[in-house]
Amino acid sequence: MNNFEFYNPVHVIFGAGEINRLGQETKKIGTKALLVSYEKYSFFADQLNKAEKLLKESGVDVVTYFGISENPKMSEVVRGVALCKEKGVDVLIGFGGGSVMDATKLIAAGVLYEGDLWKMVYSRHDDTVNIQPPQNALPVVMIPTVPATGSEMNPTAVVTNDATMEKSYTWSVCMYPKVSIVDPELTCSLPPFVTACSAADTIAHVLEFHLTGFEDAPLNNRIQEGVMLTVLEQVGKVLNNPNDVAARAHLQWASIIALNGISQPGDGWTPMHQLAHVLSAQYNLPHGASLTIIMPAWMKYFYKTRLDRYVQFAQRVFQVGDDIGTKEEIALEGIKRFEEFLKSIGVPTSLKDVGVNEADIPKLADEVEKISFGQDGYLRSRPPASKDDVINVYKLAI
Repeated sequence: MNNFEFYNPVHVIFGAGEINRLGQETKKIGTKALLVSYEKYSFFADQLNKAEKLLKESGVDVVTYFGISENPKMSEVVRGVALCKEKGVDVLIGFGGGSVMDATKLIAAGVLYEGDLWKMVYSRHDDTVNIQPPQNALPVVMIPTVPATGSEMNPTAVVTNDATMEKSYTWSVCMYPKVSIVDPELTCSLPPFVTACSAADTIAHVLEFHLTGFEDAPLNNRIQEGVMLTVLEQVGKVLNNPNDVAARAHLQWASIIALNGISQPGDGWTPMHQLAHVLSAQYNLPHGASLTIIMPAWMKYFYKTRLDRYVQFAQRVFQVGDDIGTKEEIALEGIKRFEEFLKSIGVPTSLKDVGVNEADIPKLADEVEKISFGQDGYLRSRPPASKDDVINVYKLAI
């Protein structure tokens, strides 16, 4: 097992009905809040109205900023920063899914940041000299409404540059939320497709660690497998009964454990995400949907490079028996069952499903190379991925 450091200071308040503590918890941190949410929020307008009411009843002044898209843009962050400065905000509340929470973190950091806000973002993995991640941020309270990114308990944020359509991320200790109120009842209004994409996103976070992480990490692997199994068991219940709060709670906690650092401390490589980020930025796809396209293709291309780990995935997560045949046949059966699961919950599994064809692949690969390749000319992974590897993964996704 490798050496690592682990730190996570987020105060999580978890459970049905806990949204009612929003006002009192926020009042401990600040007196004037920027309430951040989507530009299109009709499906949970009542919840936002309740949040405003709870805050005002606790003596917190509220400034609303409902201007975040499903793939948050730097221009939206810039507008939020300007609003905070104009209104004298001293605490921010992210009320929404990963897009809203990520944008809220960036706004909170941007208020105290000097210079071009895009310089906060690791937009070139081969040149970190010109990257200046934030060192300070206003305090943030998170109210997640989508069980997917775990942004409510990590210090990371993803954003797209409007001008260049480049999508990348930053992280900093200063962006950890102070408090996250995780109320699974808030996820009951999610449309089925969003629920399915969210489940796949949670799986993606631990699947990447499982397949490209430490070699000697039995406990990490068990946690990762436990997260995946929980999602497999619970997502069907939620799709059949959207008001199953117990199942919603299991999905919510799984999404947090997947990406709060505990499932793979010290080694968080996400090569599949790098291909998916480019795809979602160029075609404005939901983040989870871009991952459901990339994951099976990546696995089909790379399974031989870590065959025993793919066999482990097949056997422990999809209960593939030894009677299937050779190790290679077991691994391929696991990939097949995973892809069948994704199709069963109604998410896309090929580029053609979202209108992308083979002629688009060179441009996608160029973007991955430009943004995500290191100084060694490879994408960080186990094994490292070349540009030809990226092209071939995209081709398998057609």
